[in-house]
Amino acid sequence: MDIITCHTNADFDCLSSMVGVQKLFPEGKLVFPGAAESPVREFLKSHPLKIEKIKDIDFSAVKRLIIVDTKDPERIGDFKKIVDKKGTLIFIFDHHPPKENDIEGVVENIVEVGATATIITEIIKKKKLPFAPMEATLLCLGIYEETGSLRFTTTTERDVLAVAFLLKRGANLKVVSAFVKPGMDREALAFLNEIISTLVDVVIHGVRIKIGIAVRESYFDDAAHVAHNIMEMENIDALLLILNMEGKIVLIGRSRVTELNMADLMLHYGGGGHQAAASAVIEEVPPDILKEEIIERLKVIVRTTRLVKDIMTSPVITIQWNSSLKEAEKLMTMYNINVLPVIKNGVYKGFVSREVVEKAIFHGFIGSKAMEFATTDAETTGVDTPVKDIEELMIEQNQRFMPVIKKGVIVGAITRTDLLRVLYEDYLKKSRLKTALETMKNPVTKSIPSLLGDRLPVNVLNLLKKVGEIADEAGINAYVVGGFVRDLLRAEKNMDIDIVVEGEGIEFAGMLAKRVGGRITIHRRFGTAKIMDIPLYKKMYNKTGKDNRTEEVKPESAIHLDIATARTEYYEEPAALPKVEVSSIKKDLYRRDFTINTLAIKLNMKNFGALIDFFGGRRDLRDGMIRVLHNLSFIEDPTRAIRAVRFSERFGFKISKHTEKLIRSALKFELFDKLSGTRLYDELLITFKETEPAKILKRLSRYGLLKVLHPSLLFTGNLESLLQRIHDTISWYNLLFLEETIDSGSLCLMVLISDLNEEEREVALRRLATPVKIEEKIINGLKDAEFLAKTLSPDDPVNIFELLKGVSVETMLFIMARHVDKKKQKAISNYLIRLKNIKPEIKGKDLIEIGIEPGPRYSKIFNNLLREKLRGRLKDKEEELNYVQKNWTD
Repeated sequence: MDIITCHTNADFDCLSSMVGVQKLFPEGKLVFPGAAESPVREFLKSHPLKIEKIKDIDFSAVKRLIIVDTKDPERIGDFKKIVDKKGTLIFIFDHHPPKENDIEGVVENIVEVGATATIITEIIKKKKLPFAPMEATLLCLGIYEETGSLRFTTTTERDVLAVAFLLKRGANLKVVSAFVKPGMDREALAFLNEIISTLVDVVIHGVRIKIGIAVRESYFDDAAHVAHNIMEMENIDALLLILNMEGKIVLIGRSRVTELNMADLMLHYGGGGHQAAASAVIEEVPPDILKEEIIERLKVIVRTTRLVKDIMTSPVITIQWNSSLKEAEKLMTMYNINVLPVIKNGVYKGFVSREVVEKAIFHGFIGSKAMEFATTDAETTGVDTPVKDIEELMIEQNQRFMPVIKKGVIVGAITRTDLLRVLYEDYLKKSRLKTALETMKNPVTKSIPSLLGDRLPVNVLNLLKKVGEIADEAGINAYVVGGFVRDLLRAEKNMDIDIVVEGEGIEFAGMLAKRVGGRITIHRRFGTAKIMDIPLYKKMYNKTGKDNRTEEVKPESAIHLDIATARTEYYEEPAALPKVEVSSIKKDLYRRDFTINTLAIKLNMKNFGALIDFFGGRRDLRDGMIRVLHNLSFIEDPTRAIRAVRFSERFGFKISKHTEKLIRSALKFELFDKLSGTRLYDELLITFKETEPAKILKRLSRYGLLKVLHPSLLFTGNLESLLQRIHDTISWYNLLFLEETIDSGSLCLMVLISDLNEEEREVALRRLATPVKIEEKIINGLKDAEFLAKTLSPDDPVNIFELLKGVSVETMLFIMARHVDKKKQKAISNYLIRLKNIKPEIKGKDLIEIGIEPGPRYSKIFNNLLREKLRGRLKDKEEELNYVQKNWTD
């Protein structure tokens, strides 16, 4: 007998998941192990389902126990008795995070989404099982109830997609709304008023919690709905209700903030749930005593709010006390900063601001010492100071720059920008509309930890967590940055993983390589390292949920990691290569090209998955916009102009008007003339690789960027047609799956300069600093193409073979695209597919066996054999031997 059950206080997520699982196990009997919530009972009155009574179940006959929405043995009533019974198969479908002593199943489908009903919906969708509109409505009801109508922070993208699928299958939102948020009756209103009158405020580590107590003789089963209403009414971070009913204490918890995980609190009292909503039932104790005990426990459970060390910028650019104001001005300009801490003998003495430096220089003090104009009485702070204290201090003192001091040494700094960002993030966390608004505005704005779990292979996610663990051990911050994060948010696969650490990158890479395996390559000059071939293992779990990998387990695949120290850079002159120095993650991200590439994800365990977005990259991803970080971006690196067009074309994004203006300014200032050819060449080849050549070159031409390569380069209609034909020809060749690969970059470059004369071609290629062999290949290829177009005889296979055997495949493809003569195209195709591989089957030893002595005529014999085979006159080895004997023996 199959039994489908849930936890002892059945809600809509339980009921809908049980009904959904019954579609997978049609013989399964639905059984509540305890009571059902009031709204569930009301639903069953109008939509009756066959629910068996637990007292009617023969436990000895149960062969398969299917549990939904829990894996806690204490929450399945009498079914706990058969969990470990020999011969009983346990199946689990649940969305709660794992904890110790969970039931283990032979089949487990455990995913941390907003509702178990989401998991069941996905399975039904994958298996293409039919279901009635009321079944779709019930599953939708389960998701809506468990996710607060998709508003709780535990809601994931998968929950939203599941609801969309159910609506397509006939889910009725009128029914859903009638049960998810029913009106409050008189009893509920009286209960609500009783609770509100007892609410007391408790602030722990900056988290505002309200605790209420109610005592009732009879059981009130809609307390969860009352708790939800209180959270709607009160501007608080969390709520805890202590309800004394029928000789038991019911605890109900709700939380809006990540600092307080209600599931952790309820776990201590034998309950469970989620970070945002959880509950527990315990034996009766005096509520006031229990309240005091809970407050003490909250002091342990509530995570400390952010400290200065969590948000400070480190390291900080400083200036020596006896340096001149001229040097101070130079440093501020070079590093784009507004404040310089002043140091004497390694000890912090004060700071000078840009405003003070500029005014002092204006008044003629350019040679004066920095110390003479330093602010020495400004407030300072330590690394372990709560950020909330700094907020008050900086606002009250009107201080824009807060030095962070440790034993007299400046180890970091907090600016007003840092502070405003923290305040804004806290506002978003506490905003009740955050999840709903972001879901409507932007499908990619969601919990980053959830995105990591949804979009990364488990073994890659485990590797990133390992990076965070080792960073914690080393006492440094680690981040995954750049294109990996950008493409994660865009739901596009990108396994080029770049790790940046606020510490010694090479030393960290060594620690990491020892723990995760792989080969390490070090580049000391740049402070970077690469770990190659890191083995990726499939995650295996034991009862405690810990990694249970053994030496016998073979890795599924391997991956590479690039590790770098957080750096800042400055340019000594326009278009030069940058000078790089150690810095903070904020400065490291600031040196990147566009806002969409400045995103980072923190990997340290305390904040694993936290998105770092200093420069509006997420906004520009949402809006589909390519935007530079500052007005000097193209002056410092003009290749970014080409890259802007490349990203725009690749992602289908717009280039912001201001960025377009800066591209035109870079051309006007002739900055590309100072750019090395090698950098232009590399950027161009990447552009050809990632985009369709015809489209990208047309865009580059519109911005005037083609003339950077050569003033005579024009994007004409003929060039556009040829580029499109080249694109089609390359696609055709790739579908042949021939052994010889093509250099598509060189081929596109050949097409681009094909309308220039010979002298102009050479000038253009040298401007790009094209590698000598590639330059020769392109120049000779264009000459060969002109010659072959005239001399190739489509009907003569020998002629085709002789003319093409020394020609590069890129030249042949160029001819096919450039000359639309179908016969010549067919001739080249015939060579690539068939003629190229034709050769005589007989060898020299075969000639010796038939009496032909080795000598010069061997060459003549084999050449004649080849021509005959090309003409199709000799089919096999036997015919070849007969031909030789007839024509070359006496």
